[in-house]
Amino acid sequence: MNAVGDDILIRITDAARDRLAAEPPVPGLERRAREAAGIRRRGGARSLLAALSAPGVRVIAECKRRSPSAGVLRAPFEPVELATAYAAGGAAAISVVTEPHFFSGQPGWLPLVRAAVGLPVLQKDFLVSSRQLFEAVLLGADAVLLIARILPGGLLGEMLAIAEDLGLEALVEVHDRLDLDRVRALPARIVGINARDLRTFAVDLAAAASLAASVGEGRVAVMESGVRGRDDVAGCTRHGVRCFLVGEHLLRAADPRAALAELVA
Repeated sequence: MNAVGDDILIRITDAARDRLAAEPPVPGLERRAREAAGIRRRGGARSLLAALSAPGVRVIAECKRRSPSAGVLRAPFEPVELATAYAAGGAAAISVVTEPHFFSGQPGWLPLVRAAVGLPVLQKDFLVSSRQLFEAVLLGADAVLLIARILPGGLLGEMLAIAEDLGLEALVEVHDRLDLDRVRALPARIVGINARDLRTFAVDLAAAASLAASVGEGRVAVMESGVRGRDDVAGCTRHGVRCFLVGEHLLRAADPRAALAELVA
């Protein structure tokens, strides 16, 4: 990989680790998270896997203020307003990007969004520590993003096991065949295929759809990045992919509800 793609992923991940190192320990964090997880299991859980397994085109619609490559995506940015529009437009689930430095996200958006909609809510951040999983439970996340590329060795499996123990479903993101081979050896039920090449930031939906065909039986493949309209969705469905995570296309739309409704029609 060249320095462009590697550099941004390394910088974002290093920032997450630095942020964790600078934060003081929170007494009782794990205990409170496990208590909250127990309460959720008894009646408050919303399943991302079930939402994606329903018939038809299924879209995880994203609340994201900005991105490192595209800058500010929507101004003013109102995550609750967006989430309710997405729900009305037929979203299967809502993604909330909470990373603060590169995406200008705020963890506090997540509980507000979850209170406003009846859909599963995915926290998208750069998770490298079990502490972040405990925090995700307390924020109210139903699912979390785990990026295979930034969780080397056995760490990916450890994070996946902790998430499951806490009642969190995981969208495990891969970027290439090597990532996918690692994930296929683990009990990951939802696999995100990021169509963006981290070396060049170019998007190749056809290559990603081909990779999605190899996720294996009993797993749901989710196409991430680069879907810009109904034609892209149709092209991917011809390869058997019918689940998508869509952000920029919806965020730049004058009417996000209508833009989403067109994708899932």
